Amino acid sequence: MKRQDNQPVLITDAAPSQDEELRFRERRYILMMLLRAACLILAGMLAIFHAPWLWLWLPLCGVGMVLLPWLAVLLANDRAPKDEHRFKRYRRQTLPPNALPSKPAGATFEGETLDGATVEDKR
Repeated sequence: MKRQDNQPVLITDAAPSQDEELRFRERRYILMMLLRAACLILAGMLAIFHAPWLWLWLPLCGVGMVLLPWLAVLLANDRAPKDEHRFKRYRRQTLPPNALPSKPAGATFEGETLDGATVEDKR
């Protein structure tokens, strides 16, 4: 797939813009409503032609016609959760065994050791 020159390369974990997210939700809604229309047309055609296993296909199409609009509206109004609402803050971060400590073990001063002697005196 060729990258278009007018679109920058995404190199961060940044969330998509609100316009992109809205466009995605609108497309998903339209696709689900088209699927509902297809269920309606299919149910009509199956009833007209007296298809085999009509007793199975008509309820399946009916369930699709009833559930798809409800599901489409729920998904169209649903936004991605914000970072502060995700479970990231509840995850425990474990450090590898060879990681350095974040703070020094004791109080240190430049050029002095804890007993007050300078670095040159210890040599």
